[in-house]
Amino acid sequence: MDVTIDTIRVDVGPLTPAEVVAVARAGRQVELTSEAVAAMRESRAVIDGLAHDSQPHYGVSTGFGALANQPIPPDLRKQLQRSLIRSHAAGSGPEVEREVVRALMLLRLSTLATGRTGIRPQTAQVYARLLNAGITPVVHEYGSLGCSGDLAPLAHCALALMGEGRVRDADGTPLEAGVALGRAGIVAIELVEKEGLALINGTDGMLGMLLLAIEDLRELLVVADIAAAMSVEALMGTDAVFAPELQALRPQAGQAVAAANVRALLAGSAIVASHRGPEDTRVQDAYSLRCAPAVAGGARDTVDHAASVAARELAAAVDNPVVTRDGRVASNGNFHGAPLAYVLDFLAIVAADVASIAERRTDRHLDPARSHGLPPFLADSPGVDSGYMIAQYTQAAMVSQLKRLAVPASVDSIPSSAMQEDHVSMGWSAARKLRLAVDALRGVLAIELLTASRSLDLRAPLVAGPATAAVRARIREHVAGPGPDRFLAPDIEAVVRLVRDGSVRAAAETVVGPLS
Repeated sequence: MDVTIDTIRVDVGPLTPAEVVAVARAGRQVELTSEAVAAMRESRAVIDGLAHDSQPHYGVSTGFGALANQPIPPDLRKQLQRSLIRSHAAGSGPEVEREVVRALMLLRLSTLATGRTGIRPQTAQVYARLLNAGITPVVHEYGSLGCSGDLAPLAHCALALMGEGRVRDADGTPLEAGVALGRAGIVAIELVEKEGLALINGTDGMLGMLLLAIEDLRELLVVADIAAAMSVEALMGTDAVFAPELQALRPQAGQAVAAANVRALLAGSAIVASHRGPEDTRVQDAYSLRCAPAVAGGARDTVDHAASVAARELAAAVDNPVVTRDGRVASNGNFHGAPLAYVLDFLAIVAADVASIAERRTDRHLDPARSHGLPPFLADSPGVDSGYMIAQYTQAAMVSQLKRLAVPASVDSIPSSAMQEDHVSMGWSAARKLRLAVDALRGVLAIELLTASRSLDLRAPLVAGPATAAVRARIREHVAGPGPDRFLAPDIEAVVRLVRDGSVRAAAETVVGPLS
């Protein structure tokens, strides 16, 4: 797929994960290709041929779900589509984030562009214009069971195409959809046969959140290696266990990558060198130090598996029914979110465990029985000062929350639509809790970085390695070094921002080059 500097071209073929993230987060513009328009015209002709057929065709001349056997007369078939969107736009709860809604909309547009849904090109063009104008329909937390598509979330988006419902404009101002469309010069669409169903019967919300989470977790796993290296160094751990020949004995791909990162980050450390050799009486470090690559590496492999599932879903045309290449309109079950729900749950488990081992390393910094000479809680004057005691409490609270978020949503199923839809994936719920898990993991790693930086300061006159010293220096631009107790919450949030904006990784990479 061609990608210009400013525009993502939506074709009959799949989008890339990077393109989805660029539209969702960076506000990139989109453009339907002529090939996509031609494919939509071709499948639309099939639907038009059925619009007045006396034979039942699901989504064209019948009701939906448990009402699929209810015939709809020709003069009510356009009203059927409008009623579908209005009734299904039944979400409730807090608003879903703008980036999620934009990802969801782009992915639905991509499926429309395949020419398998029977939608008119002009309807898809209006969808693209909404994205380009920065108009974001208000989508709510609750309403999708991850089966028959993300129905309520997508219906709220389709409602905006009709000039109804609530949206936010490019500045984030809430207003009525009709007003927003008018200001943008967009004429609302009157849906015709099959179009309402084509706009809502997809896994786009689940997939969009999966792609955003994969992007975030890939970054956070590099940060986890940086934090682990700083902790190994500051806790007087050994780098010998990360040797390539030892990692090769267990050929797990992610583990090898994580160990290589830690080795690079610890290279040249005077602190590590200070206790290397036969005079060091410790046989081996605690698991949270020694096994860091196994955990972060296993997490990488799980993210890679999730990415492979996402890639297959990006190549899918999820709708029911679909227009086949030979001109049939065929029912199917491709809208079931199980494949996505499973990996969304897997990633929540990954986030919880990476956070768990990071919290255990943090706790070692604070305990004089295990920190090899550091003051209790890294306090300036222990007793008068509490140091980072409560930072670990905050971290522990987040880890506890992560464990709850790791309980899988995909094992639950509540039948719906009078038992016609008697097994559902709960993939939307899995995606929503994964977003919370990613945020919590970011906070846990930020606290480990904050703590390890102070421990490295307290190892003076021993000097940290160039890479870890660069990370500590970047943190010190925003957070003061050791001293009497200070208001700690702003320091934690400052490091969270440095993790989120890529500054922590960038600081390390100025020394060691790209980390994997």
